[in-house]
Amino acid sequence: MSKLLGVPLKKPAEVDVEKPLNNLIQSTYSGASPEAKESYKSAVQQFARQRNAAIWKFFEKYESSLEIVYAYYDQISALETKIPVNELQIPFKWKDAFDKGSIFGGRISLTHTSLSYEKVCVLFNIAALQSNVAAVQPMDSDEGLKLSIKLFQQSAGIFQHLKAAVPAAVPSEPTPDLNQDTLAVLQALMISQAQEVFVMKAIKDNLKENIIAKLCCQCEEFYSDVLRAMQKESVRSLWEKEWLPTIAGKQAGFHALTQLYQSLACRAAKKIGEEISRLRNAVDLFKSAQTRSNSPNYLEEYFNRAKRNLAESVKDNDLIYNEMIPDVTTLQPPGKAQLAKPLAMSSPMAKDFDDVFKGLVPVELHRALQASDMRKNEIVNAEIMKLREATQTLNVVLASLNLPAAVETTDGGSGVPPSLVDKSNEVRQKGGVEAINTHLKELPELLSRNREILDETERMLDEERDSDNQLRSQFKEKWTRISSDKLTEMFRTNSKKYREVINNAVAADKIVREKFEKNQKGIELLSLPLDQLQQAMPASGGSVDPNCESVQKLKQLMESVETIKAERDVIESELKSATFDMKNDFLEALRKDGAIDEPALSLKRIGETLQPLQQQIKESVERQQSLVSDIQIAHSEFVSETGTSSTSRDTLCQELATAYDSFIELLGNLKEGTKFYNDLTELLVVFQNKISDFCFARKTEKEELLKDLTTESSRQAAGPTPSLPSHYASTSGSGSDLPSTPSSAPSSAPAGNVPYPQAVQGMPMPYGAGPNMPYPAYVPPPMPQGFNPYATLPYPGNYQYPGFPQGPPPGHYGTYPGSFANQQGGYPNQKPPGW
Repeated sequence: MSKLLGVPLKKPAEVDVEKPLNNLIQSTYSGASPEAKESYKSAVQQFARQRNAAIWKFFEKYESSLEIVYAYYDQISALETKIPVNELQIPFKWKDAFDKGSIFGGRISLTHTSLSYEKVCVLFNIAALQSNVAAVQPMDSDEGLKLSIKLFQQSAGIFQHLKAAVPAAVPSEPTPDLNQDTLAVLQALMISQAQEVFVMKAIKDNLKENIIAKLCCQCEEFYSDVLRAMQKESVRSLWEKEWLPTIAGKQAGFHALTQLYQSLACRAAKKIGEEISRLRNAVDLFKSAQTRSNSPNYLEEYFNRAKRNLAESVKDNDLIYNEMIPDVTTLQPPGKAQLAKPLAMSSPMAKDFDDVFKGLVPVELHRALQASDMRKNEIVNAEIMKLREATQTLNVVLASLNLPAAVETTDGGSGVPPSLVDKSNEVRQKGGVEAINTHLKELPELLSRNREILDETERMLDEERDSDNQLRSQFKEKWTRISSDKLTEMFRTNSKKYREVINNAVAADKIVREKFEKNQKGIELLSLPLDQLQQAMPASGGSVDPNCESVQKLKQLMESVETIKAERDVIESELKSATFDMKNDFLEALRKDGAIDEPALSLKRIGETLQPLQQQIKESVERQQSLVSDIQIAHSEFVSETGTSSTSRDTLCQELATAYDSFIELLGNLKEGTKFYNDLTELLVVFQNKISDFCFARKTEKEELLKDLTTESSRQAAGPTPSLPSHYASTSGSGSDLPSTPSSAPSSAPAGNVPYPQAVQGMPMPYGAGPNMPYPAYVPPPMPQGFNPYATLPYPGNYQYPGFPQGPPPGHYGTYPGSFANQQGGYPNQKPPGW
């Protein structure tokens, strides 16, 4: 038998996968613990080492190399389910397997940022490596024959799979090795060679002659189909120079073997005339096989056997049988026996696959968990807002009535009421007016830092766009890649949203400052030592009888006020700490339905968890309405009984009570605002990293296209291009149609009452939002109507951001980089000489 053919391999380019992959995982799993994030970094490093080992193991054509490359393919497949792959900004570059370059240098290559592109290129090389390992197996041992058969069939299965996978992974024009006609030829070739090895094994195992003849007949048909497919104009110029003669020789050779082994079956059946006819045809076919294969020794052993048998049979027929020799075209074919078939790909391919990203949950599950957490936080924030608004209303009523200070007894009427003493102590304990001033001084620095990051991000986008426009103007129609404006539309939209978030935060800061300025005098007084506060208090115009019925009634009502406030603190704490694990519910939905109905599942569990607390809030608000009414009535009776009237002391007590409430509120505002700016910084840094990865990938694409255009200019300057042989095919250099632009920004939803985003409001909508992932649309936050511009803002710790600005949808990233036809050698309409 002649040598078996191994498919050449695609040559990869080294690329930094760590930084873009770390950035993407950091953004997707932003709420992970520090330990988990560290483990993710370690996994990314291991993945990078795995890739570096695997892509060069392809060129070590040993069976041991297969497990290493199988494991890398399995890892890509596992990673695809755990990250939003269309957001990955890694410029994977692979060269065409059949292109040898030219005297001018360079080879056909294609670069895409798609992980799916990396996957199909790796899969092509796995099939190629399998064919090479199968081709070098020792054919004189059962183990070698069996392994060769298995690998050829597995390779055929992969090429069959690639015919469907490549169009989805490479929406632009693929390199010639990934062309549909090329993959069809390679699949057919692998099956033909597997069938050939089956023939070798049948001969080695001394099977019956008619069975071997059927196997050979099928093999001859396979090679005939391969030969026909290889001579299509679209692929004829790809093959190594010895491939066509080899296949043509094999087609004739297996036809000859079919006739030889069927003649042996005729000899056993004493059909001498048919035997001679088949042997004569076999001898002619063996001669043809040697001529077509350019190998005078091809199948020499079988050729000699056919000649010997023919001489013996002719002699016997002349002396003994005298049978008529039928024309070979009138003989019945021996039939066919197909044993070789494409083997479906196994999953996983490696025997002992260990997922280095096992700590990452599937991205669909992760997004459903994020959406569920956002949904819970929206409901929790709304309930907390109800409580705080009710408490604020209660405080306003009490301050307007100077309660409880009006009914508290002081020494000689000149001391500080006990309730104000407690308030003053708490204000000093929390840092007093200095704490407010310190936070207010920090806000401009935090704001400036966020603005600088966003400004730098927009500068990178502008610089990349200006560079692309300049080169497009210089090269005009030759600059065939997608324009920056189309690719960065979503980035620009998200950048504007971040700018709006920052502007709304500035408005919130202004409200906080105004509230502080309004209550600054009272907060400063409460921050004084007790003796100084006492000196600042005007003397009262009289004293209150503590045994007065109205006073006793008001004191009891004040106790009820403290009780209801304490209850609300407990309810708010329970609301914030309420948790439920939706992971098992979502996993079960994935197993049963193949999709997650997050809203229905989440709302059901949220209702079960929060309903008791929501009922307590409703009852607390209703009780307050009755309590406020009782306080107002009791205060009217108090005024009537004591005959007291408002004094400067009463007015100051009211101001101090209001100042205390404002201090507590402002301190909470400022702490939450500071945390908001710090968390926004983290999001903006990740956003900046994504833009940086995008710009790097575009720079790689730009440099490659410039190199191709420069090479093309050199070829043109060297003289006219020599004409190509007529059998060479011309390939279309047109790129794929540009995908549609991303949709416009989401429409606004009804406004809330805080200047920062509640849940995901104000943050760019996460990638993948759709009917099954109903993230709320972006809403420019309005100015506050309530007491606290920051209080219900969700932050990491009790809330996980759903993500951050995304790049263009899959339709865009599928063609970037690598969307330009000139990547494939720089000739849009013809192949360079030497192909």
